[in-house]
Amino acid sequence: MADPPPARAGRREWIGLAVLALPTLLVSIDVYVLLLALPQLTADLDAGSIAQLWITDVYAFMLAGFLITMGTLGDRIGRRKLLLTGAVAFGVASVVAAYATSPAMLIAARAALGVAGATLAPSTMSLIRTLFRDARQLGLAIAIWALCFSAGAVIGPVVGGAMLSRFWWGSVFLFGVPAMALLLVVGPVLLPEYRDPNAGRLDLTSVALSLAAVLPAIHGLKELAKNGWAALPVAGVVTGLVCAVLFVRRQQRLEHPLLDLRLFASRSFSTALGAMMSGTLLMGAIMLFITQDLQLVEGLTPFEAGLWMMPAVAANALSFLVSPVLARRFRPAYVIGSGLVISVVGLLVLTRTDTTSGPTTLATGFALIFLGAGPLVTLSIHLIMASAPPERAGSAAGLNETSGQFGFAFGLAALGSIGATVYDSRFAPPRGVPVDAADAARESLADAVVAARDLPADLAGALLVPAREAYVDGLHLVAAISAALLAVVAVLIVRLLRDVPPNGAPQAGVSPPSAPQAGEPPTGEPSAPAGSHGDPVEGLHHHSGGSRNP
Repeated sequence: MADPPPARAGRREWIGLAVLALPTLLVSIDVYVLLLALPQLTADLDAGSIAQLWITDVYAFMLAGFLITMGTLGDRIGRRKLLLTGAVAFGVASVVAAYATSPAMLIAARAALGVAGATLAPSTMSLIRTLFRDARQLGLAIAIWALCFSAGAVIGPVVGGAMLSRFWWGSVFLFGVPAMALLLVVGPVLLPEYRDPNAGRLDLTSVALSLAAVLPAIHGLKELAKNGWAALPVAGVVTGLVCAVLFVRRQQRLEHPLLDLRLFASRSFSTALGAMMSGTLLMGAIMLFITQDLQLVEGLTPFEAGLWMMPAVAANALSFLVSPVLARRFRPAYVIGSGLVISVVGLLVLTRTDTTSGPTTLATGFALIFLGAGPLVTLSIHLIMASAPPERAGSAAGLNETSGQFGFAFGLAALGSIGATVYDSRFAPPRGVPVDAADAARESLADAVVAARDLPADLAGALLVPAREAYVDGLHLVAAISAALLAVVAVLIVRLLRDVPPNGAPQAGVSPPSAPQAGEPPTGEPSAPAGSHGDPVEGLHHHSGGSRNP
């Protein structure tokens, strides 16, 4: 006889989701508004070029470096406990950043924000996995969480522009403070606690190796994206790869590893993780090209550029909310694949832009990209979280976030280099432009815009026309390459996940996992049966809480 289906979430769980999603939205906004505040804080704090780089980059470095550790730490000490601890640290660090009196103080605060931020995403994702045991409700909950995280990237410039027009630069760091305070007040009441009682001690050597693998690699990729090929960033990437190999070998020997490599034995888990990384690589970096096009080619302010990106936010919201509903009737592979076809069309639309057509075509292509990306994001996260055993949910969430960081950094490095190469080969400064202005303009479109400010109007216009055309040519090639590779990713996803049934498909004889209630002492759910990772489909039977598919 089939076991009863998992208990459906009620009002308490959905309010708990709101408590988890609001900080996610505000933290995401907080990250992106910094770029708008950089000119003001640079002047106020007298920050040099190196200090500016560390102010902008140290958050991402620390976030990426600590995601795996924090995800696993939550499994060990309690996910709610780690989340609330991280909320305190994030709130305090935000206030320190807002009132920083020197570049060093701001850099230290941003580094602390990165470490605290690394506790938030894995903890919220794993707690959502605990709150929502019904597969269909879990899909919708993940969609809402992912929508909040994604929307902040586009809403940030709009909100930040409005804030900076009225308040000082430090105000942009205070977005997340009220949400963290709310989380600390209601979190202990609404959110369940969970930890794995059999997790063992945290292996500090593994923590050090994970940091040594992630930090140099991320830093090297970002430097390659900014400055092109050079010995130091390449050495950083190689160092990261070597440390990654050492990290994997150590995990294979430990009884209680920092990262359980058996997760990768599940085809659903591995494919979904690879799909998320590939999608971030091919579509995430495009956002940088679009924002620069809107501001440097179309001449819009950051606030105006943010408004033109709002159709993409609306399309993203629709896609995120509809995707789990479609996945109840159709196999996730086909829903994801169909969505990526729409994204491919959006990328191809970007190849039809020019320097005089206005932002409509660009905004349309971007909206189509975001519309098609919804199934990839929501259903891949769903597969990742439901394919992992309950006691490894935090680790799986941390790994998912880390793969996204690598995908974005690698996308910026690879696609950014292609765009820069095209710009360099196509840009030809007109006659009459001073040599120093022409040399500066050869570096990038942003440098060309800066150089044009010091020239007479006729020479400035003459310089910007070929610079903008060269930049748009680079955008066209990057979009075309991304479209071709994304089509390949879509085919691979359909092929590898075609056996995964629609969400919530019943499975006889599988008992649903129990979920601790809010306020209970930290407890652990039974570990997955030994060897359950060996077969990808059978492993999913054990881990998905009553169905083969999350």
